[in-house]
Amino acid sequence: MNGPMPPDAVSDRMRAGEVQLRGRSLLFARAAWVTVAALAVGLFAAGIPAEFALLRNPCPNLACPTGQLPSAGLRALEALGLSLGFFAAYTVAMDVLFATVCGVVAGLIFFRKSDDRMALFVSLALLTFGTATFTFTMEALAVPHPTWEIPVHFLHFIGAASFSLFLYLFPDGRFVPRWARWVALVWIASQLPRYFYPNWYADPNTWYDWISGLVWLSALSIAIYGQLYRYRRASSPMQRQQIKWVVFGISAALAGFLGIQLVLGEGGTAPRSPGALVAYLVGYTFIGYLTVLLIPVSIGFAVLRHHLFDVDLVINRTLVYGALTVSLGLVYLGSIVVLRTIVFGNEQPSQLAIVASTLTIAGLFNPFRRRIQAFIDRLFYRPKYDAAKTLESFSARLRDETNLDRLIDELATVVSETVQPEHVSVWLRPSEGKPTGKAIRS
Repeated sequence: MNGPMPPDAVSDRMRAGEVQLRGRSLLFARAAWVTVAALAVGLFAAGIPAEFALLRNPCPNLACPTGQLPSAGLRALEALGLSLGFFAAYTVAMDVLFATVCGVVAGLIFFRKSDDRMALFVSLALLTFGTATFTFTMEALAVPHPTWEIPVHFLHFIGAASFSLFLYLFPDGRFVPRWARWVALVWIASQLPRYFYPNWYADPNTWYDWISGLVWLSALSIAIYGQLYRYRRASSPMQRQQIKWVVFGISAALAGFLGIQLVLGEGGTAPRSPGALVAYLVGYTFIGYLTVLLIPVSIGFAVLRHHLFDVDLVINRTLVYGALTVSLGLVYLGSIVVLRTIVFGNEQPSQLAIVASTLTIAGLFNPFRRRIQAFIDRLFYRPKYDAAKTLESFSARLRDETNLDRLIDELATVVSETVQPEHVSVWLRPSEGKPTGKAIRS
């Protein structure tokens, strides 16, 4: 699967902090990965018809942990002209989509870098997280077939525990700082009751709920601190780019998911009206799943190092157009309210206010974008912003400068401030044809 590498590639991987598996260790690790992957994919595939059959039955209670619609949700579904079969097919399709993306990314990592210990661990974490932990498909299989509960809970726990460890170990497989390993161990141990002692976990009289929430918040905070510490003090330039990809994917997914909850409120948790059900199907399910898919995709870019250094451009564009969308949305809503109440009056048709607001947004798009871009560059990309200002200033002086020696000095200064090379030399080619050179600074 992976042939011998040239010495240069080996030294590059050693500098990147990768730990290679060889011989029996590599064979055992690959065999273990294939075994767990086969079990995960097999149980997920077997759970697809079970989940579809389960969701076609309405929930007998006010709310069900199985994802079934309650009677009020069923009435809302019928009011929309939809059937339980559509709801079941739609929900199962989204679970299959999420598991497929995670499986494809995990498979690419395995086939490309299965001799790298950290990459192998990440691929297994993605596969089990996508097929067992995040989706409900396997658990739906265990509802009519209790004999599958143990392997299903085992894979569910492996996905949750491995993803928790990933936050502490990425990208080089080391705990940074070292004492963080004990926090990770406590975090993983706190998840055991949920999967292996479900009756005790579900008992409201136990202390598990509040203590596990406290452990989760503390462990996640320390994981974030560890990544910041690693980024600033214990990472190579390439590892910093990898950390950027992962932090960007997880942050964007969490921001999108929390934004959906903030906008939709409680409509997604217990849809009892047609509007709340549409919000659930479109917001929580479709947009929510697509948002969380940023996590496996960003991890794939980071581990495979595909377009690794494009992350700065992606983050920049996300910040700019995200802020631009929010700003123009607020201006649009505000202008509609103002135009309807002050200019046109409440008795006038709202279409006039909408047209005027749309034209206002079209006129403000480019000015807003330029101002937000400049603000983002100043705030997060100060070296790039300073370099652009330096080049702009030099271009203005270039038109008026007639002294060649002074021009060469200014050119060397500009190159040093923007590109920051170790040595700067300027070579001139006279009209006679014999080049001359001048070293400016080093």
